[in-house]
Amino acid sequence: MTTAYDSVPGYGSPVVLDRREGPYGEVVLRRHGELLQIIANGCFLMDTSDGRSERLLIDAARDALGSRPAPHVLIGGLGVGFSLAHAAADPRWGRITVVEREPAIVEWHRSGPLSALSASALADPRTAIVETDLVAFVNETCATFDALCLDIDNGPDWTVTEGNDSLYSPAGLASCARVLRPGGVLAVWSAQPSPEFERTLWNAGFQQVRTEEIPVARGVPDVVHLAVRPG
Repeated sequence: MTTAYDSVPGYGSPVVLDRREGPYGEVVLRRHGELLQIIANGCFLMDTSDGRSERLLIDAARDALGSRPAPHVLIGGLGVGFSLAHAAADPRWGRITVVEREPAIVEWHRSGPLSALSASALADPRTAIVETDLVAFVNETCATFDALCLDIDNGPDWTVTEGNDSLYSPAGLASCARVLRPGGVLAVWSAQPSPEFERTLWNAGFQQVRTEEIPVARGVPDVVHLAVRPG
């Protein structure tokens, strides 16, 4: 997720490409100059302007796994597809599961404007898309993973979707630990650093808790919070 503005010199006004009423409210895909943007219930979520932090989310988790062979990564949130495309471009990942709760976003990737970013990744035999809510998924699934790369909101201290804050709670982190294999890595994208979330990770029993920042020209940097399940 990134930050965008409705008035950018040289970009003109945004053009709505599709508008859907989904299970969690209205979802809009629009084009703003060269950018594609996703808006949910009137709130800007993400666009195709950069992708550095989404790629770091994947790479930091992979690096923290060390030499573990053919790891299985769960990507929470399909978004504009940066994380999936980057994971699929890396032959080290053995399996890639993406959980996305908005059917419209999945369709925009399969046959809409976002397919330009994700078509090859979706066609990769390692990739599986699960259409469901991530919070419910980690609470209920029997599957286990080597890495959880989660980007479903603006971060622990700034959620825009009702219910997502539970993912960052002690109970939510316990669910994440449950589906992680021993020594598995939890990576959480955030629009700003959160020392409180770091403390929550430690208190939840995770180890090697740290935060990686994405340098920005101005303002607060995006970050990836990293933690390892003991084992």
